[in-house]
Amino acid sequence: MAKKSKRHKKHEEHIPESWLVPYADILTLLLALFIVLFAMSTVDQEKMKEMSQVFSQIFDGGTGFMDENAVIEQAELINQLTEEQKAYLQDQEALKEIQSNVNNFIAVNELEKTFATSMTDEGLLITIRDSMLFDPGKADVKSEYLQVATELSKLLSMDPPRYIVVTGHTDNVPQNSPEFRSNWDLSVMRAVNLLKIIVEKNPELDPKYFSAKGYGEFNPIASNDTAEGRAQNRRVEVLIQQLVNEDGTKNKVE
Repeated sequence: MAKKSKRHKKHEEHIPESWLVPYADILTLLLALFIVLFAMSTVDQEKMKEMSQVFSQIFDGGTGFMDENAVIEQAELINQLTEEQKAYLQDQEALKEIQSNVNNFIAVNELEKTFATSMTDEGLLITIRDSMLFDPGKADVKSEYLQVATELSKLLSMDPPRYIVVTGHTDNVPQNSPEFRSNWDLSVMRAVNLLKIIVEKNPELDPKYFSAKGYGEFNPIASNDTAEGRAQNRRVEVLIQQLVNEDGTKNKVE
């Protein structure tokens, strides 16, 4: 009796490809990130809603990077930005570059415990703990830190120039000495003395762009009920103002 040959079924091996990310999709992600960063400054909620819808389509696979409709929609979103908004974004990028330079200065000189930078609605803010520059109740910059102030002044040479405001702050401990009758007096003189050093040590700086003011104890950033909080409140701030405000108006520098 002839043996029936067994038929071996060949099964095609299936290699799952769901884990593969096409090169085009990577470009899609990068483009989407760019558009988000580019349009973050606008307060137009309708525009943000439209952008969200486009991004949802991209990330959900509704449209790919090579899809003509997706490219057109993304281009339209960029074109919706006004010239003022574009100018604001460019100015913010310039401020972030200045911030990067200041942060490098802080790192090189190991000043992380006394210096800090942050972006605000007015521009780039450099905060300096008063213990770094001044003795308690005094307004003269310590001699050992004059070089630090000199190096800081070099970072403030900018083209075009920007308005720079130096502001002094204190804690709420009463000040009543022959030299300073109030915390207002002390905070103002600290700001003025630091400003003088910054301007005098760098001949490239034009004094007309610099100003000083003092808030005394009346603009705290921490509670004055603790020693740690009072230490945070005793500070000097250097504000590098933005050239273009978010609403498109300009801080004129003449």
